[in-house]
Amino acid sequence: MTSSTKRTLGILFSFALLGVVFYLRAAKNLSTQDYHNSNFFTFWVSGRLIVTGGNPYDEAQYSATYETYGSTWMPNKIFHYPLPLALFMAPLGLFSLKNGYILWQIISQLIVAITLFVFLERWKDSTRQWLFIPAAILLLYFGPVFLTIQIGSVGALTLLILLGAILALEKDKSLLAGILLSLTMLKPSQGITILFLIGIWFLSHRNWKAIAGVALGGVLILIVGLIQDPQWIFKFLDVSQSLVDRTQGVHSNVWSFAYLTCGGLSRCSTLLGATGSLTLLGLGGFFLWKNQAQLSTWDAFNIIIPLGFVSTVYLWAYDQILYVIPIAWIIGTLAEKTKGYIRAFVFLISLVVFSFYALLQQAITAKDLWSLGTTIIVLGMVLWLINLKQRKPMQLSR
Repeated sequence: MTSSTKRTLGILFSFALLGVVFYLRAAKNLSTQDYHNSNFFTFWVSGRLIVTGGNPYDEAQYSATYETYGSTWMPNKIFHYPLPLALFMAPLGLFSLKNGYILWQIISQLIVAITLFVFLERWKDSTRQWLFIPAAILLLYFGPVFLTIQIGSVGALTLLILLGAILALEKDKSLLAGILLSLTMLKPSQGITILFLIGIWFLSHRNWKAIAGVALGGVLILIVGLIQDPQWIFKFLDVSQSLVDRTQGVHSNVWSFAYLTCGGLSRCSTLLGATGSLTLLGLGGFFLWKNQAQLSTWDAFNIIIPLGFVSTVYLWAYDQILYVIPIAWIIGTLAEKTKGYIRAFVFLISLVVFSFYALLQQAITAKDLWSLGTTIIVLGMVLWLINLKQRKPMQLSR
């Protein structure tokens, strides 16, 4: 048996084993979670309306669908994401609510595992072999991943988008990368800060194709939405403003801490939040520009993702599922640098424990403030290891 055959069989066995774990997790959530009153129901309803010829931005149709399927939790009068996202949810709408919930959980877990596997492939075989399966299982208990799977949020879709964009950039397919990155605007509060920072990265490299791809993708999103509903932008802005107003001071970002510092005073919190956000984005952009020659594409995203999260106005703990990208880099780098796995697993286990504590605090207080610690840990480790790597470069397999 050739080494290539052994490797292929090893990969198939690994994913088969993980597939069993994924299914068991999905089945447990199905029996313990009220998925009729969860984030997943919101996305499933949008897809269901699309496949039945409805409009998720029509208040009457949206409300009637909730009543039809017995959901009593309707926090917004219409689908509160950009309307084109409902098209991505349409395949889920083809399934029953129960089957759709199980399927999306398995897909989300698979995306996390694939992302981890692809990035760990960068290192030599021993690192990849001993890290992948245990790290993939541990990541299922990483707070943001755990919550994403439980409530059926769509953060895994953005994770897949960023994975595709990074791979496209590394293969010099910049136009495609830009188009993929434009899809982060399907959650604007997330996409705006990510695109701002990656835009600086593109400018520093004079990557005009990537910038053009982002612009092209943005126009396509706009047009698709206008075809679905000519007034979708105004409806989206209205529901978004209402959502932000209801959740001030509960997120783990500079805007929420500014709101709490100012005691809820609007003018003070807006000024302080904007100052904090622009400062973080400015420092991040400066770092990316200054170190453009030393940073790889993956390095850049490891910085952009956590900075984008903490500087935006509205994101929840489950949106930190994107941290799987820098986490994969951190554990791989620790394993490579120390020629062992103990420090990599100590870091990952510690991060999992802290992130779970942050989720517990969110459940108790109804505020997600402790998740700021997750961002600090991940970003701090990235910056520290980048500094070490620049002193003594480490070899990654290509």
